[in-house]
Amino acid sequence: MESKKGQVAIFIIIGILIVAGVVIYFLVRDKFNPTSIPKDLEPFYQDFLRCLEDDASTGVAVLGAQGGYINTPNFESGSEYMPFSSQLDFLGTPVPYWYYVSGNNLQKEQVPTVSKMEKQLEEYINQEIIKCDLTQKYGEGFEAEFGKPAADVKISDNSVSINLNLQIGIKKGEDSAVIKSHKLVLDSRIGALYDYARKIYSNERKNKFLENYGVDVLRLYAPVDGVVFSCSPKVWNQNEIKTNLVEALEANTRTIKIKGDYYSLSSKENKYFVYDVGEDAIDKNVNFVYSAGWPTKIEIYPNNNPLIAKPTGNQPGLGVLGFCYVPYHFVYDFAYPVLIQVYDEKELFQFPIAVIIDKNLPVQGEIGEELGESENQLCRYMDQKIEVNSYNTELNPIEADISFECLGTRCDIGKTSSNGENARLEGMFPRCVNGYISAKADGYVTKRVLQSTNEPGSVNIILDRLYEIPYTLLVDRKESSDFAVITFVSEENSQTAVWPETKTIKLSEGNYNVSVYVYKNSSITIPGVKEEQCAEVLKPGILGILGATEEKCFDIDLPSQKLSNVISGGGKGEDYFIESQLEDGKINIGVDSITLPRSLEEMQDGYNRLEVQGVYLSFE
Repeated sequence: MESKKGQVAIFIIIGILIVAGVVIYFLVRDKFNPTSIPKDLEPFYQDFLRCLEDDASTGVAVLGAQGGYINTPNFESGSEYMPFSSQLDFLGTPVPYWYYVSGNNLQKEQVPTVSKMEKQLEEYINQEIIKCDLTQKYGEGFEAEFGKPAADVKISDNSVSINLNLQIGIKKGEDSAVIKSHKLVLDSRIGALYDYARKIYSNERKNKFLENYGVDVLRLYAPVDGVVFSCSPKVWNQNEIKTNLVEALEANTRTIKIKGDYYSLSSKENKYFVYDVGEDAIDKNVNFVYSAGWPTKIEIYPNNNPLIAKPTGNQPGLGVLGFCYVPYHFVYDFAYPVLIQVYDEKELFQFPIAVIIDKNLPVQGEIGEELGESENQLCRYMDQKIEVNSYNTELNPIEADISFECLGTRCDIGKTSSNGENARLEGMFPRCVNGYISAKADGYVTKRVLQSTNEPGSVNIILDRLYEIPYTLLVDRKESSDFAVITFVSEENSQTAVWPETKTIKLSEGNYNVSVYVYKNSSITIPGVKEEQCAEVLKPGILGILGATEEKCFDIDLPSQKLSNVISGGGKGEDYFIESQLEDGKINIGVDSITLPRSLEEMQDGYNRLEVQGVYLSFE
């Protein structure tokens, strides 16, 4: 009996273990074998996994195309001062700038981290996976119920791992299964491309290599500073300068390369355009892209069109020089976007940055700081309301950009908005005594009105219309074909025309001083000068400190020069133009010729004569 009781106890224990094992199996089977489903249900689940792979792949591609973002940061528009918005439109795709200057002139940065990229990809998968189209499978008799998705993404150099917690109940006929966890590993180098993009960006922010290339383009393709030996003015058309700069920038930017297998710093052919960021792009390619159609700012100071550099040496009293020369110096503010693309055979990661050249030099400053002189502390405290209304001379509303100037500082205020009766802006201004409110509108002369903003108030600004008028230059009552520089200067409007290159000029109502200089081709040769000049200078050492001097002599050797153009006519005058003359008029500008100079002394006599010769203006 005791033996039989022992056998029964053993069977009971075995039975308990079997039951416990079955219970444990059903409790933990999903954790150890999450995708083990009946064979007849596999087609449905495989289609679901394809959806997951497609969504993850699409999300990774969007991250690469949009600078590490799927959901782009809040859009911030540019301004007249700085044309960049917070993102670059690249073939219809909004790509957030990693570095840009905002419309209110602040340097800003929006570089995503890997964790932010992972978070956005998780959110994207959660949103898209529930849209998975399994209609065909439902038509084949499958049924399914889905829970709430929760993705977990890890981005590494060569892969993207996705763990998706999403309960799916699948049923077809007598078969059913519940799957809670889904794993996927994408073969993707988005992490490595992003990491290299960060290296390029960090090097650019530190060393400003793109800005340095931009300065080189500026000095090679635009007049910046220099001297030309000539006795006639040197003239440049601003529009042509800007076109040349944009075209040169577009061509030169795409030639910039990063040192790697295909590009070596030792190569003479590519050395200038190959830049070393400290790590070779061995298994990656890098492109730098700029397009002429992208937002670009080119401002030239002085802001005259055309740009004119006047000669020195032909003025009265300077005949002792014995030669003429034209010095010029122009200042540029130059800003444009560059799209940097890092890619391999399968994937792309790209991001844009703004390249800023301020006063002919790469911009300085840190993120969050203001740039240039257009805005300082004064513009931060705009708390006084002023009403501005803008009209034309017929008192019709004209929408205009409004700015405020005080103590050398300019603040952008906004734009007047027309309701048909008025063009009004209720703007916030900084407090200032005797500042100037400026109104600027296309087709009108910019108007500045003296206004104190230390108290609330209103101001009406009337803008004078600009009329583009054809003109003809007459020398000795005959239309001239010679080169001439014609200048109209009034209190609010200054215009310069170069005849016969330009045959229209923009004028508004007002009183103008008019000057005309006409030049002809010449073969005058000014002989070279070689002479010795002496001057008293301080003696070296202690004697010099005590004021003792000695005579030092210097050799001056000026080569001979052949003048290509000399003054041949012109004059100066003054006249008042009214709108009725300008609306449909054409101006005849008449001057007298002078005897063509044959020497530098005669040329200076000619300039003296032009000071008293008149200009004859008539309208047709």
